[in-house]
Amino acid sequence: MSSSAIAAAQRHPRASRTARTVALLVIGGLFLLPMLWMLLASFDSRASFLLRWPDFTLANYRYALASGRTTTPMWNSFLLAGGTTVLTTVLGLSSAYALSRYQIRFRRSILLMVLFATGLPVELLMIPAYSLFVEAKLIDSIPATILFLSATALPFAIWVLKSFIDQIPPEIEEAAQIDGAHALERIRRHVLPLAAPGVAVAALFTFMNAWGQFIIPYVLIQSANKQPASVAIYEFLTANGQVQYGPLAAYALIFSVPVLVLYWALSRHITGAFTFGGGVKG
Repeated sequence: MSSSAIAAAQRHPRASRTARTVALLVIGGLFLLPMLWMLLASFDSRASFLLRWPDFTLANYRYALASGRTTTPMWNSFLLAGGTTVLTTVLGLSSAYALSRYQIRFRRSILLMVLFATGLPVELLMIPAYSLFVEAKLIDSIPATILFLSATALPFAIWVLKSFIDQIPPEIEEAAQIDGAHALERIRRHVLPLAAPGVAVAALFTFMNAWGQFIIPYVLIQSANKQPASVAIYEFLTANGQVQYGPLAAYALIFSVPVLVLYWALSRHITGAFTFGGGVKG
């Protein structure tokens, strides 16, 4: 091979890496710019939709944290997201364990239905769900809304948890069964600790989706004092007939804090190694 051909072959991988790097930087910038605008606008006394250096003020945060504007909606969001996360994780873990360990009839069909449901837009369900809630007199009920949020989040949780449980060697449970451990004890003492990364991932995604959910509580909850923060933030888009960019950005940052805290708390489980080396002795 000639020296010119070798040089051309060496340039192609370098050009490909450069193109990938540029593409990733562009995509990262598209994600970063809205976050940067939100941070700067939250401290800007003359905030607008433009990205600009702020005229520093804390008035936006004082307005966003005013009595009743943050406390009640945030508490409602914690009720909805927390209840949905607990219920979805418990039901998802139980269903995933059964689908992973037992030879259930039509198991393949059930898994295909679960996979299909993970990609089903929740907006398609709102009209029949609203009609059902009206007929059952469940409109404006936070527990009923938690049930519906859990139903929409359950397919993804089942799929994620099953993939983790499938990686756990059945020999671990068989050894515990020989020692006299019953099914719940085997799950609690052996399966759950090993599936902790999957549980953390399912819980985090469920909480994030429920925390930021707008359309479901907006349709199913009508009382202003029961609305979560994801709906209350809409007030800043319509107040006095104009968008309040500064308070909107401040409220959005406050609204993001619980998700960031939860991610930090679960990060060691999510990023931790998922290995079972040494779990079974020969």
